[in-house]
Amino acid sequence: MHSVSYQVFARKYRPRTFADVLGQEHVVRTLCNAIEQKRLAHAYLFVGPRGTGKTSTARIFAKALNCTGGPRVDFDPDEDICREIAEGRSLDVLEIDGASNRGIDNIRDLRDNVQFAPARGQYRIIYIDEVHMLTKESFNALLKTLEEPPAHVMFIFATTEPHKILPTILSRCQRFDLRPIPADTIAKHLVHIAQLEGVSLSEAAAFAIARVADGGMRDAQSMLDQLVSFCGNKIEETQVNDIFGVTSRETVARALDALLGRRLPELLHLIHELAEAGRDMGQMLAELMSALRELLVAKVAPDEAALSLPPEWRERLMAQLTRCPADKLMRLMEILATAEERLHRSTNKRLHLEMGLIQAVHALSEANISDIIRALNGAPLPPETLPAPAATEPPLPPAPAPSQEPAPAPAPAPRSADLQVLDDAPPSFAAPTAPAAAQAPTEAPAPAETPGPVGPQPFTPALWERLLERLHELAPLKADMLGHTLFVEENEGRLVIAVHPQDTDTRDALLGEGLRELLPSLTQELCGRPVSLHVVMEDTLPPPEAMEPPPPLPLPQTAPKAPAPKPAPKPATEKSDKAEAPASLRPTEEEFYHDPLVELALKEFHATLLRQTDS
Repeated sequence: MHSVSYQVFARKYRPRTFADVLGQEHVVRTLCNAIEQKRLAHAYLFVGPRGTGKTSTARIFAKALNCTGGPRVDFDPDEDICREIAEGRSLDVLEIDGASNRGIDNIRDLRDNVQFAPARGQYRIIYIDEVHMLTKESFNALLKTLEEPPAHVMFIFATTEPHKILPTILSRCQRFDLRPIPADTIAKHLVHIAQLEGVSLSEAAAFAIARVADGGMRDAQSMLDQLVSFCGNKIEETQVNDIFGVTSRETVARALDALLGRRLPELLHLIHELAEAGRDMGQMLAELMSALRELLVAKVAPDEAALSLPPEWRERLMAQLTRCPADKLMRLMEILATAEERLHRSTNKRLHLEMGLIQAVHALSEANISDIIRALNGAPLPPETLPAPAATEPPLPPAPAPSQEPAPAPAPAPRSADLQVLDDAPPSFAAPTAPAAAQAPTEAPAPAETPGPVGPQPFTPALWERLLERLHELAPLKADMLGHTLFVEENEGRLVIAVHPQDTDTRDALLGEGLRELLPSLTQELCGRPVSLHVVMEDTLPPPEAMEPPPPLPLPQTAPKAPAPKPAPKPATEKSDKAEAPASLRPTEEEFYHDPLVELALKEFHATLLRQTDS
């Protein structure tokens, strides 16, 4: 009884024509144009990951060259010569495995055989797979033939590691880079194959297979073949997750929601469940980073976002983004990327995953330098840096009335200088006076009257000046950081503001989150509608002035003291009990105030130095 051998999906559904090649449109179009225009090279190199169609494209190209009436693009894949090429039986198409035929003797035999004319077609085609496995001597033996082959000979190489090929070989080939096939394309093709085989494959299961295949169509087809053997004629996503250890999209969304919500116990419990179910911790971390990347792209560029998370989780996760600045998301990506590097080098993958997630949750709760600067500018701290609602702190005691005498504070430890950030008052370098708490209280100025709402009107340079004035009233520090700006125009609801290319402080202030938070309300108040801000560089504006060092602080006015008598010089033979540093090495008070590091700190934090007195 004759039995028909089973053919796996990866061979049964191998592309037969150029139209069957998926995800490599740039390669197919170039090859088709070369055939139609008779601009054929003598050597081609196909580069790409496994399962992206290198060998299939080479065979299709060989069919187009040696078909009846060829070379032509619209060949018949069912004619005899095309079937021989597809099955590897053609005498004119020689397929060589570079891994097992890498010696110089093999290349010498090949160099001698290419001199013979083709048997049926127009070309003798030499296809070498994994060509990077050839030895250096083999490459050198092939150089002359590859540069000036006979007119009827064409070389096609394929490799996954082009950096291992000699540059002299690369320069003699036309290179085509085959890209990883998109997951959507793989999922649609798997559904098509399942329909032809009479198998019910859900879209979620097809997408899960495509995610594991990581751009390789052959891997995806082999996985589908295995699933049919295990599940029968109906395949769901849960079965894909169980067989290949894939983390479902719902689980990834749950983990991401717990991470952004700083619910560490829930997150660690979820990791425990996945580990007990035999899930791959490395794949779980990769899925989590991919989802986090999608959210980061959705936050900074909503038009470019393509979320693969389940629809029922998207709205909740997008709401989490409003409470998490982009710099915090970038910090999370850095922490998880570091954990991924450690995870690949360790056998205890769960440990490094849990430690990375713990560090990520703590990073969300920490206040970074951007949060501190925003708080100093008057903006509230982000919600994720505030303590949890359960841990409520007792209210602060009320401030004493102006008529009451403040309690004496303990004297601070002697210091040479204090670094202070000033919000409202300009820097003052006069001698320090009595503490502010002991001065007579002054009445608070009456708040400025806010103009009433106005109707929509075009934005003008005068409105920009009024906006800066209002900003001075609301947040003086933000307004002081704007420096020199020039109103250019309003274009479709965007204010175009010019700054000098060297004025980085003004540029950063205009693009900072603090101004972006105040801008909608200010523009609504001034012109009756919210507008956005666009910053351009303009060389004609005056460059920013270099910050001059502060003048030396005056010494406190004290009664002059009689100069102390100088001690008599010790004889040269006597030695001091303690070795003192030379006077040239001890910094003077003037040198301290003009130290480059001190000046840099003053510039970075917009601060001034106040002399600390002993009183």
